[in-house]
Amino acid sequence: MFGYKMKTTFMQDFDIANAFGEKAVRDTYKRAFKEWKDNVEYITEFNMVLNWQMWKLVETNEKLARVYNELWQENRDWCFENLKGEDLQYYIRTTD
Repeated sequence: MFGYKMKTTFMQDFDIANAFGEKAVRDTYKRAFKEWKDNVEYITEFNMVLNWQMWKLVETNEKLARVYNELWQENRDWCFENLKGEDLQYYIRTTD
């Protein structure tokens, strides 16, 4: 998206979860975050995918878009609180 070359299957994973609703989205979030939070490239892409999913759903499924907004904010806050130095710079540069 927007010239960014995807490194993960997060977009597809959340597309599948969307079909099963909020519980599946939250479960996918928890599992992916737990697995990939220590990989700066993946957690950055994870954050971008949450944002893209929110915007993709805002007109067709407002309830699920709100869930994505909540999860995106939670993940963004985690990134700003936990990423340091070059990792934080990568996150900021990539998501800007």
